[in-house]
Amino acid sequence: MTIGFVMLLNRQGKVRLTKWYDPFTQKERKKAVREIGNKVLGRPDRMCNFIDWKEYTVVYKRYASLYFVFGVDRDTNELITLESIHKFVLTLDRYFENVCELDIIYGFDQAYFILDEFLMAGEIQETSIKTMLKHIYDQNMLEKGENTADALRISGIL
Repeated sequence: MTIGFVMLLNRQGKVRLTKWYDPFTQKERKKAVREIGNKVLGRPDRMCNFIDWKEYTVVYKRYASLYFVFGVDRDTNELITLESIHKFVLTLDRYFENVCELDIIYGFDQAYFILDEFLMAGEIQETSIKTMLKHIYDQNMLEKGENTADALRISGIL
């Protein structure tokens, strides 16, 4: 499964997080966000969560007020991509304790850390939520200079 890009959009179409794994110019990125955002936001809820866009299959899922959008190769299984989106959301939810749009806005650096632990170069790197969160907490402790084991016990991971 090769992922070309990841986007998080709110219901108004504002971008909250993007990560591009395939090369796009800045102009192409803006056009892609606009086109995909319009297609995803304009679809009725009862329609399927897959859209063909250029050489990609766009797979999206709405959680509360955010649309999680993955652009994958056409030969990728869409259901596995939906599961990947769900795993990413569960990890965000566990880290932020019931994630919402404001968590992504104000904790964007942590959201990018989680995405980078989950995906590397468009491929799934880690599937264990516990392992991903441990790495994120390790990173946080390095930044703050605290003891990692104490933070993991406090957060309930250990």
